[in-house]
Amino acid sequence: MKPHFLTFFCELAPGPLGELFDTEGVLEDLREMRAGVSLGLVDLTGERAQVVRRLNREGIPVTAWLLLPPEQGYWFHAGNLVQARARYEAFRTWSAQHDLKWASVGLDIEPDIEELRRWARAPLRSLPGMLSRLILRGGRSRDAKAGYRALVERIRADGHKVDTYQFPFIVDERQARSSVLRRVAGMLDVPTDREVLMLYTSFVRPQGPALLWSYAPGSTSIAVGSTGGGVELPGLLASAPLDWTELSRDLRLAVRWTHDLHVFSLEGCVKQGFLPRLRDFNWDAPVEPPWVDSRRVDAVRRAARSVLGVSGRLLR
Repeated sequence: MKPHFLTFFCELAPGPLGELFDTEGVLEDLREMRAGVSLGLVDLTGERAQVVRRLNREGIPVTAWLLLPPEQGYWFHAGNLVQARARYEAFRTWSAQHDLKWASVGLDIEPDIEELRRWARAPLRSLPGMLSRLILRGGRSRDAKAGYRALVERIRADGHKVDTYQFPFIVDERQARSSVLRRVAGMLDVPTDREVLMLYTSFVRPQGPALLWSYAPGSTSIAVGSTGGGVELPGLLASAPLDWTELSRDLRLAVRWTHDLHVFSLEGCVKQGFLPRLRDFNWDAPVEPPWVDSRRVDAVRRAARSVLGVSGRLLR
């Protein structure tokens, strides 16, 4: 039941990034697992290019995970299409300049990071703005979706496959034929070659495994985590990283539904000494699916879809 594709997210600044791949055994472990790296392009520097070329020489597939400066939202959303286009053009130039090879291009569809930080600091003060976006963003969301579709086609025309990294609730909105949550958050549903659902159980303990088991059916690719690392959002994403027992459980649950898996993050796995253990990982070891808790999650999702469907019709 071993996955056909195993990819590790990596989101580090150039200095720590170079140190990570200088760590003894990391490249060998990745090669042995035939694993890839989705590299967060927090900058387009020569130092980062050197790391990509090194991974290219080692035969390790690298996904270009496109990111923006935090003041532009960091992740891609409905409000930064212009910046996303410019970032891709800069990425093309940088890749050609340094002769970099990519397995695919990843678009991370999440809310504006500065909005999330404001929400964490003062949720009640942020509520009126969220409600106004719910009412006013219908046309803006449609225009942004069309713009991002065009960007995806541009990336494909350049010879790249395109991935999207999505929160799982997008599945419920599709089934409810609603866009309420996406309009509030500025997020988008853009068809690409591969959609990766971010089912990070560390942030929703103790119901994380049930959430994963509920959303996993029908997924083309699943991301598990977090083993540590990533951007800091105090008050929102403050949780202990997965330990080895939790990561093992999530991987064995996820591989029952798809053989295309991602792990967030590579740096967290290296810090905790997980990579050597994953080389000889027993994917077929028994794991108990969270049947009872997942049925509760399913019930909550059904109720949420009903609410989303009604509110979506009212706001059209």
